[in-house]
Amino acid sequence: MLKKTNRRPAQPINAGSMADIAFLLLIFFLVTTTIVVDSGIAVRLPPWVPVDPQEIPDRNVLLVKINAHNELFIENQVASTNQIRGIAKDFIMNPAQLPNRPSSPSKAVVSLVHDRGTSYEAYLETYNEIVAAYRELWENEAQRLHGQSYIEINDSKKKAIRKTIPLVISEAEPEDHLAQG
Repeated sequence: MLKKTNRRPAQPINAGSMADIAFLLLIFFLVTTTIVVDSGIAVRLPPWVPVDPQEIPDRNVLLVKINAHNELFIENQVASTNQIRGIAKDFIMNPAQLPNRPSSPSKAVVSLVHDRGTSYEAYLETYNEIVAAYRELWENEAQRLHGQSYIEINDSKKKAIRKTIPLVISEAEPEDHLAQG
């Protein structure tokens, strides 16, 4: 008959070095991982000057509203985001010299009003279309005056164009349950 041999008891595994390795891996991943941070909308605000609010004639203000259902209204008329750019350019430049529009681009103001329930995507898409309208106007003016793209001309020429067609977007404090239209 076979004789059973006495087995030695199992030796415990030293897990102390495992904890050290796990800790080092954790530190490695924390150090090498980049954390994405939302930067928001990059807008340079003018310097604060305490002055009394000025009354702006209605003819100089293009009213753009977004309600809590992300419905867009331009001058209290239902619109889509792909219409904003064309309407804004036409309003700012007023090529037909309509009496209910600004007499010059330097007097035009685009007023953006939104509801607290408006989605960030709808707000940002609308804002981007307004800024794109201004950029197209600057590009057209650079081509007309200098025969070059806006990004190719020097800074003094850019300033002159931006003085003629200044980017003026008025943003009101968000409202609760903005009425449709």
